Amino acid sequence: MGKINGCLKCIFVFFNVLFAIVGFGLIYGLLQTSTYKEEFSSLDLPDMIWGWLFAIGVLGISSLGIFATCCESIIGLKLFASFMGIGMIIMFYGGINVATGRNEIETALQNELQKANIREEVIRSMVEEIQSNFHCCGIRNATDWGNNIPDSCECISSNTGYAMNGRSNSLRCKSKPQGTSGPHEIYEQPCYDIILELLNLFFNIMFGFFFGFAVIALLGLLITICMINQVKSDDSRGSMYLRKY
Repeated sequence: MGKINGCLKCIFVFFNVLFAIVGFGLIYGLLQTSTYKEEFSSLDLPDMIWGWLFAIGVLGISSLGIFATCCESIIGLKLFASFMGIGMIIMFYGGINVATGRNEIETALQNELQKANIREEVIRSMVEEIQSNFHCCGIRNATDWGNNIPDSCECISSNTGYAMNGRSNSLRCKSKPQGTSGPHEIYEQPCYDIILELLNLFFNIMFGFFFGFAVIALLGLLITICMINQVKSDDSRGSMYLRKY
């Protein structure tokens, strides 16, 4: 019979496996977003090294939790509890930084969008993706594309617009600028406001992410302390039994 309650052990291992998968997902996401950070280097975004450290940390600590729980190692559990305590503090600190630094980054992004060169390959592909999904055309207006407006700007009457932050955006079309090639009907709305809304949504997600992880770290710490006490209690009973004989 194990020293730790079987149900508690299974739940704890299950959630650590989930967080190990999250760690792999974060590593994949960092690989995908590294190219976009180079294009917006002037935004003073956090160095990617912190993202890598966080992703590897999530994966490593989750693996430690799985190993320590399965082996019922009191040293491993204590080490895991220490990481949970440190992680909880870091997550609270990160959430506070997101809340206090968002205005500065939003201002920097606004300045960057004003001078962004839509003809650069990475920016072009990103804007075209936004145009296709959120029914807008150009960063500031359709003339950002020069004389060749892409098909992603084409306004189709069957489209219904998009909804974000509880607000719906009805689809509006207009004729393409004179002297340009491309679709005859294009989206009237530029992508500038939509990009800012996406950034605001990103900050809200990050804020919830940090404080959500902080709460999870606190729960992990409490559960680990409970398992440590179970292991100590079982070891104490074993020692008393041996002394009797």
